[in-house]
Amino acid sequence: MHRDSTARALSLLSLLQSGVERSGPGLASRLQISERTLRRDMTRLRQLGYTIDARPGPGSTYQLRPGLAMPPLLFEDEEITAVVAGLRWVQAQLADDAATRALTKLGQVLPERLRRRAAATDLATEVLDGSGRGVTAHTVGAVADAVAADGRIRFAYRDQHGRVSSRLIDPYRHVLNGGRWYLVGYDIDRDDWRTFRFDRVTGVERVHGSYRRRPFPDDSIGRWLGADFGRGP
Repeated sequence: MHRDSTARALSLLSLLQSGVERSGPGLASRLQISERTLRRDMTRLRQLGYTIDARPGPGSTYQLRPGLAMPPLLFEDEEITAVVAGLRWVQAQLADDAATRALTKLGQVLPERLRRRAAATDLATEVLDGSGRGVTAHTVGAVADAVAADGRIRFAYRDQHGRVSSRLIDPYRHVLNGGRWYLVGYDIDRDDWRTFRFDRVTGVERVHGSYRRRPFPDDSIGRWLGADFGRGP
């Protein structure tokens, strides 16, 4: 089957995007091309800025280095639908315009067919539950970074009575529950696991240092929340 070089390059990127090592003969067979043509295509991809490690020889292999973004052309219709619908939901939950800006940028780089699907999904999607308003993408991202790094954070927290206190927390998870966004973490000063409404959290700061990850008290965060809702602050 004949393939023009552009379509073949996109197909090759799609096969490489998992980041795992792929055999040269296997890729050539999948694309129905010779291994010589495959080597030329790999050279073209490198010229476009993709870093591809190669192991030559009869059992040649190729691997796309992690951390490289795939061209948006590789999205499928269902994937674009999921991305846009998800961004519309997040848009309704955030107080800032991060999701709106992401939707705008996405529309600018998509090819025509996918741009039409994205626009249709955007038009057809209405999110009525915006109870998470007050949460910012900056706060969510700062907490996520700390969770991933087993880090510790400090922030100001306003309780249901309007009282503000400083909290020192080992964050564990973000939780979406009952239309609200919560942070679950270990409160150092209170020596206990607690939940915090994200829309009442401000001024998140990373506390630098190395900290021991504490085991969560239940195998299921949903069950733990259902038992006593995490003993809120």
